[in-house]
Amino acid sequence: MNERPITEDDLQAYVDERLEPPRQRSVEAYLAGNAEMQARIAALVAQRNALRAALAPIVAEPIPSRLDVWHFAPHRPRWNGWLRPLPALAASLALLCIGGLAGWQVRGGINPQENGIGALAKEAADSYTVFATDTLRPVEVSEPATLSHWVTSRLHRPVGVPDLTGAGFRLLGGRVVATPHGPAGLYIYESKQGARLGVLVRPMKIDRTTRMAEQSFGDLSGFTWADGGIGYSLVGAASASTLHPFADQIRQQSVGKTTSG
Repeated sequence: MNERPITEDDLQAYVDERLEPPRQRSVEAYLAGNAEMQARIAALVAQRNALRAALAPIVAEPIPSRLDVWHFAPHRPRWNGWLRPLPALAASLALLCIGGLAGWQVRGGINPQENGIGALAKEAADSYTVFATDTLRPVEVSEPATLSHWVTSRLHRPVGVPDLTGAGFRLLGGRVVATPHGPAGLYIYESKQGARLGVLVRPMKIDRTTRMAEQSFGDLSGFTWADGGIGYSLVGAASASTLHPFADQIRQQSVGKTTSG
């Protein structure tokens, strides 16, 4: 009996950790043979984990007494028709849940409408967390010309591979990764000491040409900018002052150019 094919519902359930063990093994086998889909799912898992980490302290907080549902219940004798207000109480609970979730999103700084270089910086940090920390297979392609051709063909824009050898970082390689705004090219570099940098590149629908902006996500720092409709985001586990010269070097190579030397 042939096993049913993997569907988008299976992939979403895999990200949400809702699959039964046999189906999960089937999805894992499917991803192992599909590098592009594996990259997409890995990025979604990283975003899921980042959201959980960001919201965990808030979820653990006690509910303020002013939001106790009994404050919203009609003041009636305890045993006189106590079942009657339940429909209204249920509606109040639903409104409280919706309002509470919205409040948590605002408090956590989640901005679903952010599509510019701020979104690109977050995508770069997520991709770095998933791939640059992988000691077994951080990249899919290591040869610069092949990598440039692959990324260019997927982004439908000629994109070169930055050269950081003069700064002491050699190119490990890269891959095409999935983002909420389409495919992106991820380049990973490594120093002799083992420090790694990541550079994420993708077309920009807004913020098509911007100045360099500093970003930070936990232990990661970086710089993000756009030129001629292509966005660049450098990220690494180092201080912003350490990364700034590398970002300047990448920008000098990319400004006004669409392909590498």
